[in-house]
Amino acid sequence: MEKQRNRGQDGAGIVSLKFDMPPGSKYFNRQRSMDASAINEVFDKINKNFRKVYKKNPGLLKDTGWVKANLPFAAELYLGHLRYGTFGENTLDNVHPVMRENNWKTRNLVMAGNFNLTNVDELFNLLLELGQSPKDFSDTVTILEKVGHFLDRENQALFDNFKDKGYSNIEISDLISENLDVAKVLAGASKRWDGGFAIAGMIGNGDAFLLRDPWGIRPAFHYHDEEIAVFASERPVIQTAFNLDSEEIEEVPPGYAVIIKRNGDFKVIKVIEPATRKSCSFERIYFSRGSDKDIYKERKKLGELLVPDILKAIDFDLKNTVFSFIPNTAESAFYGMMKGIEDYMIARKKEAIMSRKSDLSEKELVDLISERPRVEKIAIKDLKLRTFIYQDQGRNDLVGHVYDITYGTVRKGIDNLVVIDDSIVRGTTLKESILRILDRLGPKKIIVVSSSPQIRYPDCYGIDMARLGDFIAFKAAIALLKEHKKEFIINEVYQKCLEQINLPKEEFVNYVKEIYEPFTPVEISAKISEIITAPELNAEVEIVYQTIENLHI
Repeated sequence: MEKQRNRGQDGAGIVSLKFDMPPGSKYFNRQRSMDASAINEVFDKINKNFRKVYKKNPGLLKDTGWVKANLPFAAELYLGHLRYGTFGENTLDNVHPVMRENNWKTRNLVMAGNFNLTNVDELFNLLLELGQSPKDFSDTVTILEKVGHFLDRENQALFDNFKDKGYSNIEISDLISENLDVAKVLAGASKRWDGGFAIAGMIGNGDAFLLRDPWGIRPAFHYHDEEIAVFASERPVIQTAFNLDSEEIEEVPPGYAVIIKRNGDFKVIKVIEPATRKSCSFERIYFSRGSDKDIYKERKKLGELLVPDILKAIDFDLKNTVFSFIPNTAESAFYGMMKGIEDYMIARKKEAIMSRKSDLSEKELVDLISERPRVEKIAIKDLKLRTFIYQDQGRNDLVGHVYDITYGTVRKGIDNLVVIDDSIVRGTTLKESILRILDRLGPKKIIVVSSSPQIRYPDCYGIDMARLGDFIAFKAAIALLKEHKKEFIINEVYQKCLEQINLPKEEFVNYVKEIYEPFTPVEISAKISEIITAPELNAEVEIVYQTIENLHI
């Protein structure tokens, strides 16, 4: 969990499950927190009991039997989760893991995951048709109750079968635990799910599972050997925690479940028919840890692909341009960008030397080969938070204080300043903090480069990103329509969207595309530059976005 702390969390939680506890003994323990340092608070509370024992009788901690019987969270199976408030209310009830409790172990269910379902209303109605009365209208409760319903059905079917064969109730409990078909439960529960999900769960008898969506929208990985089995949403956290090579860790295929039975049996099994792969690009650009070898390569490549547009923006004036990045996610893309700049300079030097090799003086040659890009550590991040997913309350008050700068790195009125960021979604941080503070350095021009393309639509399948009206690209397109006396397009699109509200989701058409169609991406980027440039800024500002086409290279 600690190794997945690479964003500003809204909460953290952990559940432990003890095997083979006698009746009357607690076998599930849960600790959750919404504290600003949620992970620290969770583990501080868990470790408190261990510290008490250590002070009084440290030798007891070596007696694993005593520890398991007497201390919460001394267990064989754990499920942990970090919550990021990209969607929904930030309350403790929304912090995973969530539980569905029952006196029968095999009906006890704990789940946690990364998911956004687009058809919660449809699934909610299906629960109502079963006669249920869910306590909340959310994808978390809906998924929990859906899996819980099919878990109950599987339990009942097994109970009836063994009862007919003459077994006692006590014997049947053990037989259900041995024969529980977790894959069947997941297949039934997920049949109508539409969205991106990587969901892990534990059943009270000690079975555990992870299920990934059929499109591969959400990432999931696993590793197991003769001693341990582990799931995680990111590969490098498993590598670091268990000191493994990346090749030892396997990706969970889309539509598949990883299932571990209480007896240690481990299998990867198809539960949902895999569909066309549609990994969430923004997760790879922004949300995932950059220490994953594939994510790192992709982010570097995205930075490199931006170089031609950057050179145009600075009019190829590398001598008077300083390059830097906005901490911290953009650092990988920055290295790729600088590789592209260096490759361009090497090619230019080679061409100059080859064309003048007969009359180049030693000084000219030294000057030529000494040219290198000017790289500086410009922006410094003071607060360990991400303004993109930080709680809306108090957000604007904080963004102005997130960054500081290194003074004396830019020649006032002479230098261009190029800074690369992972993405520009709302533009709030850029307008309220970054541009204002970069302008204090006195650059002639500030070029802000986004390794992500323009974010034009909310993505409820992957990382749900705010409301449509919050996107700086949408604001720019609306402003351009008004400037060009084409407001009628706005009303037409709105009416078309209203008319399909009651249609099946499969028939929905994204009419919002028509808002952007009259303009090129360059025109929209230019308008974004204008919108985020406050009147008091002295430097000229230009925004350079990644292209959609480059995502597929």
